[in-house]
Amino acid sequence: MKRLLILQTIGVLLLLTSCVSKKEIIYLNDLKANDNSNFQWSDVIIQANDILSVKITAEDFELAIPYNLSSGQQQLPQGEQLLLQGYLVSNAGKVNLPVLGEVEVIGLTHAQVEVKIQEELKQKGLLKNPIVICRIVNAKVTILGEVRSPGTFVFYENNLTILQALGLAGDLTINGVRKTIKIIRIEKDQQIVGEIDLTQKDWMNSPYYFIKPNDVIVVDPNAARVKSAGIIGSPGALLGTLSVILSSFLIIRSL
Repeated sequence: MKRLLILQTIGVLLLLTSCVSKKEIIYLNDLKANDNSNFQWSDVIIQANDILSVKITAEDFELAIPYNLSSGQQQLPQGEQLLLQGYLVSNAGKVNLPVLGEVEVIGLTHAQVEVKIQEELKQKGLLKNPIVICRIVNAKVTILGEVRSPGTFVFYENNLTILQALGLAGDLTINGVRKTIKIIRIEKDQQIVGEIDLTQKDWMNSPYYFIKPNDVIVVDPNAARVKSAGIIGSPGALLGTLSVILSSFLIIRSL
């Protein structure tokens, strides 16, 4: 009986070494009802290799036709059709529009591009009261690590939150570390790595509340997941487990 009791105790101790607290799993632990905060909508900045949809209209619709790419007769899914009708932003940050030629767009928001093209059409006397609509049609986010469906996802919203992005990947698995979500972002030719804690609310006022096109989100595995993959965990946890096993072995031998 004593040996059985000791073995049961060992099992409980081993389980405790791999347990995680409730606060490490639940999102936004410190968020309460009516706990409101102000934030600003984030403007998406156009980068090289973005594909822009640019539609130009005017009072005389027929005069605006040459300024738009022809849709052709191909029957394609909407997403593919938008890509074929879009303009690729070159590494130099320019798009080549019909009639107008090259227009520099890198570093601008889609609203600023609209104004820039409108002003150019007016100044050159090409169209009367032109209306320009610009959108990024290949915005994508890559989500890797401990999520249910990792991969690269295309989105069409101008403002996509990190929670919405994680929802595209089916949310984190139970083995995902919620306290150290990494966001890798390219801004002005620099790679920036940010980190947020989903169990707290302070990240909702950070620059990473909204996803930017080409962001990469990385969710690390927790210690239990790492150990189950055959990788040794932290030295402290390993030594603690070995100490419990060794002590129990010595007790059993002494009986």
